[in-house]
Amino acid sequence: MASVTKTGFTTRASPNQAADFRPGSKSDTKLPPNSDRIVVKQYHPGFVSVVGKEAEWTLILSSDDSSRNPFFHNGCVYVLEKNELYVMSDLLQSTSSSKLPTILISKISFERDSEHPYTINEIQWMKLRPPPSMPMPAGACRYKDGILYCSQGITISDSGGLWYMPLGKPPIPILTSYFGKPFNSIQSVVEDPEGGLWFTDCSVGFEQEIRPKPQLPNQVYRFDPKTGDLRVVADGFTRPMGIALSPDDNTIYVTDTGAARPDRSIDPTRSATIYAFDITERFGSSFLINRRVFAYVKEGVPTAVACDSFGNVFAACGDGVEVFSPGGMALGLIEVPGGCTSLCFGRFGEIFICAKQRLWRVGLEPIPREFLG
Repeated sequence: MASVTKTGFTTRASPNQAADFRPGSKSDTKLPPNSDRIVVKQYHPGFVSVVGKEAEWTLILSSDDSSRNPFFHNGCVYVLEKNELYVMSDLLQSTSSSKLPTILISKISFERDSEHPYTINEIQWMKLRPPPSMPMPAGACRYKDGILYCSQGITISDSGGLWYMPLGKPPIPILTSYFGKPFNSIQSVVEDPEGGLWFTDCSVGFEQEIRPKPQLPNQVYRFDPKTGDLRVVADGFTRPMGIALSPDDNTIYVTDTGAARPDRSIDPTRSATIYAFDITERFGSSFLINRRVFAYVKEGVPTAVACDSFGNVFAACGDGVEVFSPGGMALGLIEVPGGCTSLCFGRFGEIFICAKQRLWRVGLEPIPREFLG
């Protein structure tokens, strides 16, 4: 597919506004879905240390005025050494009713100002079709010299799994089944310092009619590529989706999006929860213990989760990016029109926010003035 070049980016700023949830207050008004701006709302004074007194933001790409396809939906991964961002689309319907939908991978290459690196001068956006062996990619993470993709698979039962794609080279299968049983639809993956891969698997592919009937519960797994050890490490979820590792490597966060119905409406009586687990070792194997509710999100469901270097937890939710302290305190909200579906950290204190038809960049901490251009 042909690439698209874009220049002329405008960076704007939103003040960090204190939200008031007291009875009778009307300060917590919501952005309309078609809004062209981002709003920053403070729930606790500690949020200033995350975003500063104001947050710089930029709309990087949008399909609003063209196809309106949700190109920026999942698996957001930034490759620092290449200055590239990779993002998966949502399901894109085929023009033929007899064919399955498809998912495209967006590759966005950044050209930054040499004197003011926070400033983006130009991007190259290219949409890529995933290799046939790696259908329906969802989540992803950096891995070795490339990216590790969560392939959901298709209606053929022996498809899907974890696939490693070195940059510019064909994908390599890392894991394709649980002792011969196909995974449901692997959604997210994270690598620990020992090279262990922790990932979530749920039946969302069956709900979307791209996968056969599940043969396994919705669970969290750990796989050690060096030894071949594959184990279930947590169960009891409705729909486990996002997963993240704390910066001290002692805590795993898993999101449960059980409140999201297959028709994409929300059942407010079901789980929209981030769970925390402690990582421990027993007889040479890693286990998850002390399962606890870390946070119940304010709006929508937490489809993705990530931790910054201070241990703060960022969750992609129906109102944008909800931010929690390491102790589970709601610090604030980066409100995104239409909500956030995935996110990842870039460089210079920036976070990339996927919002289906739009891709945003937000500065998370005060950026030195010389970087702003």
